Amino acid sequence: MTNAAPHIPVLLDEVIAGLAPRPGETHVDGTFGAGGYTRALLAAGANVLAFDRDPDAIAEGQALVAESDGRLDLVPDVYSRMGEALAERGIESVDGVTLDVGVSSMQLDRAERGFSFQTDGPLDMRMGRSGMSAADFVNEADETEIADVLFHLGEERQSRRVARAIVAARPITRTSELAAVVRRALGHREHDKKDPATRTFQAIRIHVNRELEELEDGLAAAEKALAPGGRLAVVSFHSLEDRIVKRFLKERSSAPAGSRHLPELKSHAPSFEAVAKPVRAGEAELARNPRSRSATLRVARRTAASPWAPKGRVS
Repeated sequence: MTNAAPHIPVLLDEVIAGLAPRPGETHVDGTFGAGGYTRALLAAGANVLAFDRDPDAIAEGQALVAESDGRLDLVPDVYSRMGEALAERGIESVDGVTLDVGVSSMQLDRAERGFSFQTDGPLDMRMGRSGMSAADFVNEADETEIADVLFHLGEERQSRRVARAIVAARPITRTSELAAVVRRALGHREHDKKDPATRTFQAIRIHVNRELEELEDGLAAAEKALAPGGRLAVVSFHSLEDRIVKRFLKERSSAPAGSRHLPELKSHAPSFEAVAKPVRAGEAELARNPRSRSATLRVARRTAASPWAPKGRVS
């Protein structure tokens, strides 16, 4: 592999150590992005099935496909559909799954994608370039729905005030317009450590792309796809994501306790083991890659037990 990745993958060394790829193994990279993890997996001799809903990422990854000697298959789809994609290719199970969830640096850095308030662009935020945009949501949803999204997905304590300001300012079509509305509603001082628009942009992006639902469905898909001994590595970037991953692995790595006062429960055998302690970036990585500041890596190994039956959302 000769081309360098245009963005630095977060916790790359730690992710690859957790996945421990070996020549001839098959791995799923559920969030291809700029291809950083995929490059490392290919360099270790693994075959990779990589997913990305973003058509830009798929198009820009074709050069890596050409270099990979047939060992990389890029799939233009969400990673929660890995089971269907594997079945279509006659692959029964895989040796590793890695997920770097949330928005990619490529998407944040391109103003025309409308993810960031740092530069002005159309208020879009769609990872897959289809469906409801951020502009559609802020201009069409009622005040209560907007407030609920901001509160639950952005943890914005003053969600009602912000929602009221958004509705009063409609139509809003640019990222700079939305950021200005939020800043006026909450009060913004230049020396503030965190821009008050951060939580609103996060919430709307997560809502438009159904990111938390995709994560939950993707974890269940990974559980089904991994062979006994297969490794799962998930990098998350905020507490909402990490909470889902933590609960999933905690639940799947321990059988529910019964009670002598209740009828015997039909318990599940743990489907994951060797759940590692969460890993965060060290000082050296923080210095060269500020995005890693909020990253948390969780790694676990698949057992031979059957996948657990789905029982609704864990968030």
